[in-house]
Amino acid sequence: MNSPAGSYRPHDLLWPVAASALIFSESPPPWATPDWLAGVPVVVRRATLADAGQLPVGLRGSTRSERCAARMAAGHVVRVVEPETIARSAAHSSRVRESPLACLQALDRLGPKLDDLPLAWGVTGGVGFSLASGLDVLRPDSDLDLVLHAPLATDADALRAVARLLHDLEARVDAQVETPFGAFALQEWVRTGGPVLLKTNRGPILTDNAWSRPDAAFFDAACCAMPA
Repeated sequence: MNSPAGSYRPHDLLWPVAASALIFSESPPPWATPDWLAGVPVVVRRATLADAGQLPVGLRGSTRSERCAARMAAGHVVRVVEPETIARSAAHSSRVRESPLACLQALDRLGPKLDDLPLAWGVTGGVGFSLASGLDVLRPDSDLDLVLHAPLATDADALRAVARLLHDLEARVDAQVETPFGAFALQEWVRTGGPVLLKTNRGPILTDNAWSRPDAAFFDAACCAMPA
């Protein structure tokens, strides 16, 4: 696969051609062994790199605390699985349908209802990683992480409908909303009525309208004010 770096989105799962394709700013953590990295995908993270041909990626280990940032050349990707693809496959998965885990039960319950709404959606986080890789990294208290694509401000009603669906679930569901300018937490947006912390490739900013392009001067000032 030889796609340009710009064709991948945050939350996409990528399989490198080899563990050696991953570039670390420092020595990788002890759990990131060549054997582990040879069989697992990395996830595209939200960041801007100086080299436009490289991708910012995140690695995860077998436990919740094992996380590490890296980068890799876009030309070294041999397979990609998008969150939306994971959601579609989950609808026909006996593992999801028969699981005793609350996170997978929540996915099984939510999936058909989310499909009825006019929003593209996908599965991310540990559930997405586990379903795509086949590795059992989930715990009884694992969250269900979702991404909702809402390109227009007029998608607000559909987002409120999603928020109502999340009530009374045994698992905690973390839903991130993607707009053309970044991503925000659905629950925060519902709670505040609009103002949210918008995650962008250049860093997080506070905004009253996640569907409006941030003013460049304000963006730079806001990012500089954020703690490291």
